[in-house]
Amino acid sequence: MGDTPASTGNVANIITVVRILLAPLFVWLVLLDAGHNGVIRYVAAILFIVAIATDGLDGILARSRNLVTNVGIILDPIADKLLIGGALVSLSILGELWWWVTIVILVRELGITAFRFAVLSTRVIPASRGGKLKTLFQAVSLSLFLIPFHTFLGDWVLWVNWVTMGIALVLTVVTGFDYLWQAWRQNRRAA
Repeated sequence: MGDTPASTGNVANIITVVRILLAPLFVWLVLLDAGHNGVIRYVAAILFIVAIATDGLDGILARSRNLVTNVGIILDPIADKLLIGGALVSLSILGELWWWVTIVILVRELGITAFRFAVLSTRVIPASRGGKLKTLFQAVSLSLFLIPFHTFLGDWVLWVNWVTMGIALVLTVVTGFDYLWQAWRQNRRAA
């Protein structure tokens, strides 16, 4: 908790790297289940929920113990993109989520990530509050899609899934435009 810069190999960054490594395992499990909603699907869903929930844990650790690093600021959204993107693509492959929803979300996510990397030499752009809310709604809606609640609670659950996905989709698009707007304003001020 001193004034020296945190090591890039700190516990918060290690958690983020583990989240990145869990993404391919999660995708493999979802596709292995192939939409049968068996035990493998539940294992995949739990793995996703644990991996996406630790997003908050690594952030809390980094901020509370002065472990924030530029590496962590870059890797954390990459871990989110891999987990969320893997869930979106997997669900679309299985026919449980419309491809256009996956494409809109992925274009925004990859576009903003590419933009962050493009300006990396001049500044690091951390996630905004809106971006964090967007990630939360994406995580909740994808968790609802991954756990087949409808098999034992009824089809009404599918409506809940789609409403939360709709909110996540709107937040995804709005925050994407907000990032670009804020960057444009900042560039104008600098000029």
